Amino acid sequence: MGRRRRPGRGVRGNEVGAGRARSGVIVEGARSRRVSSRNAGFQQWQSYLTNRTKRHKAGRFLVQGVRPIKLAVDHDWPIESLLYRVGGPHLSDWARGVLDTTPHPTIGLVPDLIAELGEKSSAAPELIAVAKVRTPDLATWTPREREPVIVVYDRPTSPGNLGTLIRSANAFGAAAVVVSGHAADHFDPQCVRASTGSLFAIPVLRASGAGEMLDFRNRLAGLGIGLTVVGTDEDGTAAVYDHDFTRGTMLVIGNETRGMSVAWREHCDAVVRIPIGGAASSLGAPSAGAVCLYEMARQRRSLQ
Repeated sequence: MGRRRRPGRGVRGNEVGAGRARSGVIVEGARSRRVSSRNAGFQQWQSYLTNRTKRHKAGRFLVQGVRPIKLAVDHDWPIESLLYRVGGPHLSDWARGVLDTTPHPTIGLVPDLIAELGEKSSAAPELIAVAKVRTPDLATWTPREREPVIVVYDRPTSPGNLGTLIRSANAFGAAAVVVSGHAADHFDPQCVRASTGSLFAIPVLRASGAGEMLDFRNRLAGLGIGLTVVGTDEDGTAAVYDHDFTRGTMLVIGNETRGMSVAWREHCDAVVRIPIGGAASSLGAPSAGAVCLYEMARQRRSLQ
């Protein structure tokens, strides 16, 4: 009789956890199971890729990629289950390590099925996390910083652009990103992917529009946290590097094609521009946001 493998040791090939799965064959009664057909559960996961209504009704969305899954785990984001590839090439050490240590249920999918959930991946992904939707409440959320930077993205239509701005906000030390008005879903797979996991590292909130954000500003003022509302526009009155960003700031980035709404323009304390050259008339919204956020970080570091 072969030697029994002791629990807690590493996994090999497509084994997933001691006593749970061996070479893609799922042990009955374990936390893991196998899906090899487009059953109701698979169709539900598939709907999270393209159907915003179903994502939010179920309160679930999909996360794929090494860094996004790692950051979701590192930041204790609520995860319902982990889907993993059974069959095909052996899983990487990273994927096996995640599966061997996760407290969450694991579900094996044959390569063709997990490839469908992987969307544009050239090969079937090793892991996909089924995560739970979580959005802080603007009416109660409070930044930890006394001079925070709050990034407001006004009515973004592109999930990819939203994810890119979330990534920049996280990189340059913003306290939060607020999506204002009727806008792209920050749990859309394109946004999750473009954020490269920053979605899990920085609070992302929703607001109905400028009015709700001004109520938020007033609430923070009552707590001793002041915010100057600074808009961005190619015709802004001051260059971005001439504005003082060392105090608490609410930075408003306008819609990709129409810029800031009239309501936002009326409530800005200042509007800055980014001087550019060449044939381009302006920068895209995520690029403009990144430039402004870099300037904020530069000014604040100079005070340290």
